[in-house]
Amino acid sequence: MSKPKRLINSLADKKSKLEEGKKKDTSEHVFQQKKIDFELNIRLKHELKEKQKIILEAMKDKSSNCVMIDGIYGTSKTYLAVLASLQLMNEKRIDQILYIRNPTESSSTGKLGFIKGDSSEKMAPYAAAFNQKLDEFLPSQEVDRLNKEKRVEVIPLGFTRGLNWNCKAIIVDEAACLTYDDIFLLMTRCGPFTKIFFIGDSQNQNDIGSKTGFSKMFNIFNDQESMENGVFCFELKEIEDVVRSGFVRFIMKKTGLIKPKTVGSGAEPMFK
Repeated sequence: MSKPKRLINSLADKKSKLEEGKKKDTSEHVFQQKKIDFELNIRLKHELKEKQKIILEAMKDKSSNCVMIDGIYGTSKTYLAVLASLQLMNEKRIDQILYIRNPTESSSTGKLGFIKGDSSEKMAPYAAAFNQKLDEFLPSQEVDRLNKEKRVEVIPLGFTRGLNWNCKAIIVDEAACLTYDDIFLLMTRCGPFTKIFFIGDSQNQNDIGSKTGFSKMFNIFNDQESMENGVFCFELKEIEDVVRSGFVRFIMKKTGLIKPKTVGSGAEPMFK
């Protein structure tokens, strides 16, 4: 069921708020690593749609601290988060990209079970989406260099308590697999000049069931006061938002997971 349209939910209002946040830089000095001393050759696989451009702008804007995206399959949530993070690194605004997720498997019947090795080896299957995006955006030698210099790091959720992050881009993937306390913990790790991106799918979350805190946290921060404090919430739940492939859009429609808007019904998409 669609929610009533509210001013705080309009993309136009969020874009306006971002424009207001572009003020003279009076940044404080904080402890941080030396920024990269080379240029990343970031390549895009497709032109972003208008809604995606607004989300990317919010992720990179100086006024933003946190961006939450609640979107269905194939809406480029991880793509946008990795792209924004790499661009921020290229602009010397962050010193490191951290990828965090709860090591929860996405199948109730095909559990892999115990994985041998250290934390990086155990997290390797869960970091596949992140590594895939790095390979998609960057030449292999640049990915190798980022890994060698520890500019990109995968951290298990359980290892984050007590940490403090300055000047970093934090990508929290599969955020619907986190509890309310998990999300609260991660948000309170963020120091100056850090941007944290929560990307999840509340509509199709069945990994931890009712324990998920993503929707609750999303709703708490989806208001005007949060925008004024640098927290922006976006939904990608329309058929037009599915950009992975035409095949995936067809699956969405055929299975009834999402319905296209009827032209002329007064419910046309905001962006085409």
